[in-house]
Amino acid sequence: MTVSTDVHSPDERPADDRLGTARLGDLITSRLGIGCMVMTASYAAVDDGEARATFDRAVEAGITLLDTADAYADGANERFVGRALVGRRDRVVLATKFGLRTHPGRATSIDGSPAYVRVACDASLGRLGVDHIDLYYQHRVDPHVPIEETVGAMAEMVTAGKVRHLGLSEPSADELRRAHAVHPITAVQSEWSLWARGIERDVVSTCRSLGVGIVPYAPLGRGFLTGALAATDLRADDLRATDPRLVGANLSHNLDLLGTIRDVAAAHNATLAQVALAWLLVQGGDVVPIPGVERREFLEDNLGALDVTLTDDDVRSLERAFAPGAAAGNPDQALMRTSTPGAS
Repeated sequence: MTVSTDVHSPDERPADDRLGTARLGDLITSRLGIGCMVMTASYAAVDDGEARATFDRAVEAGITLLDTADAYADGANERFVGRALVGRRDRVVLATKFGLRTHPGRATSIDGSPAYVRVACDASLGRLGVDHIDLYYQHRVDPHVPIEETVGAMAEMVTAGKVRHLGLSEPSADELRRAHAVHPITAVQSEWSLWARGIERDVVSTCRSLGVGIVPYAPLGRGFLTGALAATDLRADDLRATDPRLVGANLSHNLDLLGTIRDVAAAHNATLAQVALAWLLVQGGDVVPIPGVERREFLEDNLGALDVTLTDDDVRSLERAFAPGAAAGNPDQALMRTSTPGAS
């Protein structure tokens, strides 16, 4: 797929004051970020012009945390983000990831070797067209390379001025502690939403004990928590078709869980997506969800979550309905390190 390189006029509306600020370690960002993966083909066909207009609107609105990865669309997503940032690099916190390697005809592999860290970082800088990355994540922990070695090589990128802050995606609590002992980790990116609460077992508390921020990916359950998948059969080439929660009998069971979100949404004159994001926003000022968005209407809907003030009763009701394990087909958090790896 080719991504449009046409120049788009930025949205003239002022920055959104509701966004405020959050703290990831010593890095300050807006309270909401965006996941850029879906701006190039992943879940569905992408309207290149609309994706670019959505990106422009997000930056103009004041969203500062922009998340991509070298694995998304085989590097095309980083190139898309790089082109879209021309002339406004200093307005955003640019995050990307390394460590997932695709091989024609073979499964994706994880590479955390120090030599690959150096190669991958330079390649991302080239595709993004920037001289530094603000937040550089290991996309998945390599089980065959001690995390101390990987983070040691990532720290060399900081010393070289190519990277400002380090992050990890889907680490265990122990891996996070070991990594942090080598070099301060600024943020952990893991799946966290009402129906994916595995990191609450010990990763969240470990992050807070170390002063590490939390960046939930798939905060809307890859669209499930918005109600958008209720009557949709996923195409075979849709990445979400590999998620056991979203197919067959599991999906039918899980749709029943949405009733509580609908009740809370109705009480607040809000959408389901806004309630799901609002639940994450009340988890703390060190939590910055990055919903994937490729259309302006979805972006504006997400921003509306900042107007939703959940009561304590709302939070209790949502957490009872979505108690850990309530979703059928919900994979164990440890398995998420290798399942649907392009989704974070």
